[in-house]
Amino acid sequence: MRILQSLLVVLLILPVVYNSEAGENDEKLVYKFNIKEEIAPAIWRQTQQAFEAADTLGADVFLIHMNTYGGTVLDADSIRTKILQSTIPVYVFIDNNAASAGALISVACDSIYMRPGGSIGAATVVNQTGQAMPDKYQSYMRSTMRATAEAHGKDTIISGNDTIYKWRRDPNIAEAMVDPSVFIEGIIDTGKVLTFTPGEAIEYGFCEGVAENIPEVLQKVGIEEYRIVEYSPSFIERIIGFLVNPVVSGLLIMAIIGGIYFEMQSPGIGFPIGVAILAAVLYFAPLYLEGLAANWEVIVFLIGLILIAVEIFVIPGFGVAGISGILLVFIGLVLSLVGNVDFDFSPVDTGKMGVAIMTVVFGLFGGFILALYLGNKLFTAQSGVFKNLSLNTVQNISEGYLNVESSFLNLKGKTGTAQTVLRPGGKVIIEGEVYDAMAETGFIDSGEDIVVVKVGTSQLYVDRPAT
Repeated sequence: MRILQSLLVVLLILPVVYNSEAGENDEKLVYKFNIKEEIAPAIWRQTQQAFEAADTLGADVFLIHMNTYGGTVLDADSIRTKILQSTIPVYVFIDNNAASAGALISVACDSIYMRPGGSIGAATVVNQTGQAMPDKYQSYMRSTMRATAEAHGKDTIISGNDTIYKWRRDPNIAEAMVDPSVFIEGIIDTGKVLTFTPGEAIEYGFCEGVAENIPEVLQKVGIEEYRIVEYSPSFIERIIGFLVNPVVSGLLIMAIIGGIYFEMQSPGIGFPIGVAILAAVLYFAPLYLEGLAANWEVIVFLIGLILIAVEIFVIPGFGVAGISGILLVFIGLVLSLVGNVDFDFSPVDTGKMGVAIMTVVFGLFGGFILALYLGNKLFTAQSGVFKNLSLNTVQNISEGYLNVESSFLNLKGKTGTAQTVLRPGGKVIIEGEVYDAMAETGFIDSGEDIVVVKVGTSQLYVDRPAT
């Protein structure tokens, strides 16, 4: 009898325990990711981080909260591929706009929900001025939109004795969001790019429902108990966003120029060149991650620096190498700030090109002026923390000091030949010894005869011998 009573108690309790555990396990983890800005390399990087975090947390749903007018096709394609390959169901809530690249990402999601008054479509590839890009770009976008719609497969519909297979998202409709030449009876005429309202999107299978907010979206999905974890950009992402600001980019250019200038004023390798290198890394690294600075643009900048160094330290004077170096440095800095594809500048907005040029011009000019100002202040300081940076003592001739090395005094009137081109600085050979020299008038070619006309501080002044 007691055994039967015990069994009865167990049978009564088990469902309660089971239901209690089931209730606890009904809570779903929803990982929320916002796309509320231009789709660019930063959004693609953040998308990867968000999916990785969702996988680590064991999220049940990946929810994209979207409001965007589009962005770069390359980054949108990477995001849509990530969505299609996701093992976690991906839903998108279009909080107003899912245009262009945003439409491509939305079509890739498992379910689409839209706020009343929202829109999806208009995925024609355009440049920054809104003009349609050449057909090679449109062709890629057409096929990508079509393939994305096809990836959701077909629904099986039984009608009487007939079995009908219908695309869940019609590829022709997806293509019509890109190509104005597509005609679909009752939906879109030729010459127009397709954009759906929420009602139209629901009617033609490109939206699962209308919702006012995230909780309503989750309710329509069938999730009653949930916990939302929202993606937050990492510290590194915030730093990158800070460094790509045009003002910060200009300051980094100033640091590059200032560091190089101060390094040239002091012998050996020291702190100034370290500052210049650090500023160059901080300038190019975030732009490289953003997809703006390509490898070849960084190389152009480095080649420019090398040519300037060669002109200063190897070839006396200033000529083709120095001018070419300055141009290459300028070009490398400017192109790293704009979204050109190699030598194709059609995607580049003229306004952004202007901002890039002005950023570099002000950075270079400001760096040069700042270097001159600080150089004068630092190296002529008579007091304060910088007073020991320069030698301020005076060696008077009355005390027996000479401002010219004694052996140089004997060279006045001596003749020799120019070892390098003097334009006006260079090197000369006198009695088998090499000396630094300046041409007194004009340029003197290598191999020409010279005569020392004046002697200065460790410097000879020469001219062509009188004929």
